[in-house]
Parts: sequence; structure tokens; C-alpha cells
Amino acid sequence: MKVLVVDDSNAMRKVVIRSLTACGVTEVSEASDGIEAITKYNSDQFDMIITDWIMPNKDGIEMVKDLRASGATIPIVMVTTQSQNVHFDEASAAGVTDYLNKPFTNDVLREKLELYVKN
Repeated sequence: MKVLVVDDSNAMRKVVIRSLTACGVTEVSEASDGIEAITKYNSDQFDMIITDWIMPNKDGIEMVKDLRASGATIPIVMVTTQSQNVHFDEASAAGVTDYLNKPFTNDVLREKLELYVKN
């Protein structure tokens, strides 16, 4: 299983990667914004994208819209805070598959992986 982690915070990317590793994911790639994520997505194959919502250059919603417009069907999980929950309709309309609320546990992440990624 290969996952692309997208977040402008290096510290948050490391937190997500540690959780993925604890869930048995051995292949992880990182991107610091939506532009870099789309470039990596177009040059590699991933089973899932886990992305932050708010990022410079191209935020998570813009990235999802661009990927979906290009025909991408990959599961995309948006990492959110409680204050962003009011925007779920916007994210769903853009093509977000599911959400992870910060802070999340390894068990919750594992559930998302098992639900959306076929091993």
C-alpha cells in the first residue's frame, strides 16, 4: 500500500506518517501543498491520499477538485479540525472521500485504510 501525505506542516506530515507506519503502511510519499501533490500523483501510483485542508499555493479542496477533474478516482481523506466541519458539504462536492478529525488515533486511521484501500 502506498499513501501520499499532503500537508504544509512538516511536523504534521511526520505525525501522519508515524500513524501510517503503525498501521502497517510501508510506502509513503510526502508533499507540502496541492501543487506538489498533483505533480507527485501524476508521476507515481498511490492507493490513497491523506491531505490537509488549509495550505498555501493550492489548498486541499482545490487539489481534490483538480484531481477529480482529471479523472482520478483514488480515495482522498481530508484531515480537518472541528472548526472546519461546517465545510463538509463543500469538501464532499469537491470529491473528498472521507475525513479524519484532528487529533485522530491509529485505530481510526486503520479503519479508513481498511475501508478504502484493497490490499
